[in-house]
Amino acid sequence: MQIKRAIDKIPGGMMLVPLFIGAICHTFSPGAGKYLGSFSNGLITGTVPILAVWFFCMGASIKLSATGTVLRKSGTLVVTKVAVAWVVAAVASRIIPQHGIEAGMLAGLSTLALVASMDMTNGGLYASIMQQYGTKEEAGAFVLMSLESGPLMTMIILGTAGIASFEPHVFVGAVLPFLIGFALGNLDPELREFFSKAVQTLIPFFAFALGNTIDLAVIADTGLLGVLLGVSVIVITGIPLIIADRLIGGGDGTAGIAASSSAGAAVATPVLIAEMVPQFKPVAPAATALVATSVIVTSVLVPMITAVYSKQVKSRRLAVGQRAAIK
Repeated sequence: MQIKRAIDKIPGGMMLVPLFIGAICHTFSPGAGKYLGSFSNGLITGTVPILAVWFFCMGASIKLSATGTVLRKSGTLVVTKVAVAWVVAAVASRIIPQHGIEAGMLAGLSTLALVASMDMTNGGLYASIMQQYGTKEEAGAFVLMSLESGPLMTMIILGTAGIASFEPHVFVGAVLPFLIGFALGNLDPELREFFSKAVQTLIPFFAFALGNTIDLAVIADTGLLGVLLGVSVIVITGIPLIIADRLIGGGDGTAGIAASSSAGAAVATPVLIAEMVPQFKPVAPAATALVATSVIVTSVLVPMITAVYSKQVKSRRLAVGQRAAIK
């Protein structure tokens, strides 16, 4: 049976399929973890420890030594994406109630859901798109996108926007595994290679544990809103990313469109933030479902929009070149 190949055909499948399976388990048998106990309970309820190991391995996989072009491009995209998410958080916190919108078409929407869906780029999706429509250096610009993964940037955004306060020791505890992994990975290339192999392997495990915190009714209730959120992520982050890529990154804007997705890892952010700041616990389930839907929507639409944009840019460039040749 070619199970993995079938899952890979689904955008973000290794994250979303286990997440959905976990949600089914939680919906129809919410007490399964306690009933089974032992290792099964650890697998079902182990979101935080599994993510801690994943975060460590993610840090170890980042290679500090990169070309100036790659660092310039990736730095431009990362800073722009985070800056846009900060502005969205600052505005949303003044419009959306602390516990999210509880009624109407936007029921379930919260500042946490908006920030989590917008502050991380799907690095793998970006790299694959740019290998086809960009240069080698642009494809390698995902080198710094791993810095967005995990709760680090979300904590910084929520904290600096005045939405939540994090005790210094809690902040240190959240980033310490990443920093230790980063240090070890850059001190020893063999350790970087060893730990980086686990980054993709751990995804279905923490996705399954995350799914076990979601009731399928929540996913059903937030389905349409999740689609709208995904489209909003592309529009709200995509336009500034195109501008930044053209003015600062030295590109033609294609990389900006390719970076306007929601990262699969962002699905874990609401639960992690809620673990550190209890005030977010009421909105975490709906936020998780919304971000998961946004991941699917952006994974489907971003490659299509990038292809159209790249074709138009190249056609315009060709037309300009032909006019210049005639003159």
